[in-house]
Amino acid sequence: MSASIDPLILGEAADWLVQLQSGTATEDDHRAVQAWCQRSAQHAQAWQRAEAILGDLRRLPTPVTGETLRRLSRNGAVSRRQALHRLGLWLLAAPAAWLAWRETPWQQWTADARTAVGEQRPLTLADGSQVLLNTDTAIDITFDAQQRRIDLLAGEILVTSAKDQVTPSRPLLVRTLHGQAIALGTRFSVRIDGPLTRVAVLEGAVSIRPVHTATGLLLKAGERGAFDSDRVLPATALETGDLAWEHGMLLARDMRLADLLHELGRYRPGVLRCHPQVRELRVSGAFPLADTDASLRLLGDTLPVAIQGLTRYWVTVEPRV
Repeated sequence: MSASIDPLILGEAADWLVQLQSGTATEDDHRAVQAWCQRSAQHAQAWQRAEAILGDLRRLPTPVTGETLRRLSRNGAVSRRQALHRLGLWLLAAPAAWLAWRETPWQQWTADARTAVGEQRPLTLADGSQVLLNTDTAIDITFDAQQRRIDLLAGEILVTSAKDQVTPSRPLLVRTLHGQAIALGTRFSVRIDGPLTRVAVLEGAVSIRPVHTATGLLLKAGERGAFDSDRVLPATALETGDLAWEHGMLLARDMRLADLLHELGRYRPGVLRCHPQVRELRVSGAFPLADTDASLRLLGDTLPVAIQGLTRYWVTVEPRV
């Protein structure tokens, strides 16, 4: 498939996609899409790319599809303009980026709360607890007579727990695919990081336990830990920059350039690559997460590297010639 498709055609493809999945599409709409696809090879390629991204929506009932589009608009109401904007960005992204997005599990699509790449969102739960969702995060929330539970489906959250007003008091826990973290009057973060769940404690204490073992670990304020489904790693001291993302910054202290770019890549759409020759360069500094382009320019100004990219959605940091 050609990657050089006119952005206007991609925008029209996004428009048709939203219309067909809106629940109000008519037979005339479907015939019009077929005619649109036949206008040129680029029109056909744009529609193939659109269907590759959201084709699985056709398998879902219309109410679920409509709810998914409302999740895309992120404002609680169906917004064609916002949905088109986001779909257009995905369609313009490099193939590797939108294919990776296509693999997003459906439970993340229909989560109770979620954020897009680069977005942060604060929430107040029914008990008064505060949750800050970091970039590309999805959670489900369950409050019942036995528990207060947050299911972290993807991404990272910062939780400030409130005292439960229900008697008997219900535990506040965060559950991931690897296990759970139980708050003991605390402020803490939980992040799904590939094969591990990472927990950092700022105040109070948190008990962490993998799903496949009864052996856990108590983390105290100033400590961080990690676990997979079967084991808990030893606790280490919390570092200053671990939760700088709460304030929109990434703090690096003698960090590998490859690791820094991996973190910055969580906050921008598309692909951010690091050339093997510069992966081990060491970086220290403060980098804004709300403007990752500025962070990349800062790297180009302070390191012997060049920032190369055909579009904002496919960028490589290379050795400076």
